[in-house]
Amino acid sequence: MRLIPAFTVLVLSGLLGWFVIASSGPQSGFPIKLGLDLAGGTELVYRADTSGVETDTQGALNSLRDVIERRVNLFGVAEPRVELEKGSAVAGNPEDRLLVELPGVTDVQAAVDAIGATPVLEFKLLGKLKGVPTTVGTTTSIGVEQQYVDTGLTGRYLKDAQLQFSSGQSGGAAANEPVIVLNFSEEGAALFEEITRQNVGTQLAIFLDGEVISSPVIQEAIAGGTATITGSFTPTEARDLVRNLNFGALPVPIELVSSNSVGPTLGGEAYQAGLMASLVGFGLVALFMVLWYRLSGVVATVALVIYVLITIAVIKVVPITLTASGIAGFILSIGMAVDANVLIFERMKEELRSGKGPREAVHIGFARAWPAIRDGHFTMIISSAILFWIGTSIVQGFALVFGFGVIASLLSAVAISRVFLLAIVPETGTTAWRTLLDAGFYRRKP
Repeated sequence: MRLIPAFTVLVLSGLLGWFVIASSGPQSGFPIKLGLDLAGGTELVYRADTSGVETDTQGALNSLRDVIERRVNLFGVAEPRVELEKGSAVAGNPEDRLLVELPGVTDVQAAVDAIGATPVLEFKLLGKLKGVPTTVGTTTSIGVEQQYVDTGLTGRYLKDAQLQFSSGQSGGAAANEPVIVLNFSEEGAALFEEITRQNVGTQLAIFLDGEVISSPVIQEAIAGGTATITGSFTPTEARDLVRNLNFGALPVPIELVSSNSVGPTLGGEAYQAGLMASLVGFGLVALFMVLWYRLSGVVATVALVIYVLITIAVIKVVPITLTASGIAGFILSIGMAVDANVLIFERMKEELRSGKGPREAVHIGFARAWPAIRDGHFTMIISSAILFWIGTSIVQGFALVFGFGVIASLLSAVAISRVFLLAIVPETGTTAWRTLLDAGFYRRKP
């Protein structure tokens, strides 16, 4: 009966190995996704200007990230990555930055063009230097004795934009003139109604990229969250504007501060170097385990192979984007898997030398090593979770692979090694069995 668990593990491991090999092709449903440093691509870093945001800065930044992500997806870039990060401190305050990764795009200018000159949509009230409306914010001077005052209503609150053609009966637009209809979110609709209700008779200018494109006078409070932009648009200009607003109306301005391109050749070399380092590390660890712990080391090596299969399968299925730092995390987790086996085998060795039978020594070794293994692995899991939570993208790649690797190593070291050892080790053993299960260069006295 004790062979059944070991046989089950071998069958499941064989199926897992088949899955890893069968899904290794680029056309498979579960390819390993490589980061820019391994596959090649372009990384763009933008600085977000949140100086004009008085409240809910984080909400504006989240909206910015979503808009840029939609914008990048619109151009068909495969597996883009758009994330918010804190940059280096300027004047004591860290910068709000947007990281855009475009795998496969090695032309930096093409990447910048793909993101495009995404418009910044703003609504501002026209006032005078004296008697400025009650809704105040930053101001933009236009001409003499005039200024536009921020209302807080920006592209952040835009739900969608639609292109329509005026019938010429209302709204001041000529017949068949392109008209752009803006639909705001629920929060934006409430803000738009409040602005129009408190500022009847005042011009509400619509700014796009800092330029006034329309400045209608508020006739009455407008409920329902719909605004209309009329102007000297050609149908093509209006269509492009609607597209840009739907896929890129930025809640805050952004500025490109750095760009980096990794060629596919350099990325491929880094990937091959990472694989070679993994194989060499695995081979050296396996060799040490077999030479030092003999039969137990062979079992540990088999469990280590299964651990590698589990980790690769997780990377494929989740999926995890593998980076150079992720490979480093994988190699380090191999050491954690072996560390657990070392604790177990050393406890087994002590029990064998005290006169316990081989099978009893296995039971006691696993039981007494478990608290140290549990605490060590849980500490590493907590550390990887913290690194992933607060780290940058490079650190997150390391933390994610290392965290999954530690969990897989815990399973392979405690469960799989134990199943195999209990399947082959007898209750009572001869001197040969004791020698096989011993460790080091200690020679047992006859």
